[in-house]
Amino acid sequence: MIILVRHGRTHLNASHRLQGRIDADLDELGKQQADAVGRYLANAIEPARIISSPLHRAQQTAAAIASHFGRTDVETDERWIEIDYGIYDGFPLGDVPREVWNQWRTQPNFVPEGGESFATLHDRVHAACRDLVESASSADTIVVSHVSPMKSACAWALGADPAVSHRSRLDQAAICRIDVSGETPVLVTFNERP
Repeated sequence: MIILVRHGRTHLNASHRLQGRIDADLDELGKQQADAVGRYLANAIEPARIISSPLHRAQQTAAAIASHFGRTDVETDERWIEIDYGIYDGFPLGDVPREVWNQWRTQPNFVPEGGESFATLHDRVHAACRDLVESASSADTIVVSHVSPMKSACAWALGADPAVSHRSRLDQAAICRIDVSGETPVLVTFNERP
């Protein structure tokens, strides 16, 4: 099973700002969320691996989760990093021009200045998912990531057009489980909360 966990809250999440590659730390609520999700998972599974995005908020969440298993061995995989919002990173959500949002959501290859396209995000996340299939088919793997990569991974599991990710909500410290033990991946839970 691939167990995806979104990082806990940061001050940028709390102020409703785009947070792509900005490397913010968890705020106090985010630390509590990370601890709660770690405790929740420790009561149900024993992961063979814990993998994280390289960004601090994900690394801090992964470390909190790992501590509930008495572990410190968190692997880092760059493919699980958040999408790059380019010049819009740090913008209040309401300040991003509507035409930019529309292009981003309807044109997978649209790249905002200095940023990344959803097509590029989906390619790297889907490759990361495929690389986990063999090991996660027989042992649980926790992956701590971000909203866009997690939604992309869920679209991969469903065999759906990646644009479906724009039609779903994923809270901080939420869990999505993907069963990869069969012939095709199966999305078992989405936005699961401790």
